[in-house]
Amino acid sequence: MTINKKQSSKAVTEIAEKTLHDPHASKIAKSFAGSVLAQRHTSKQTGAAMEHKASEALRSPKYSEETRKMAASLVAQSNKERKSK
Repeated sequence: MTINKKQSSKAVTEIAEKTLHDPHASKIAKSFAGSVLAQRHTSKQTGAAMEHKASEALRSPKYSEETRKMAASLVAQSNKERKSK
């Protein structure tokens, strides 16, 4: 299995931290934020279910720019073999 060595960037991590502390943030934004932070300074990859949710968020105009940035980061950190299928 191919390993994706990408990690969450500092900018996306800061968005995630802000999102987790925001009482008005949506459930999906907080979910993305938790996943982004879990992948900071680790070799963890985005799971298939989270990758699917993030991919859907990127296709939908209803999400905020910050939520879409976190979603993009998660898709970029997903399993390379799964992406190519």
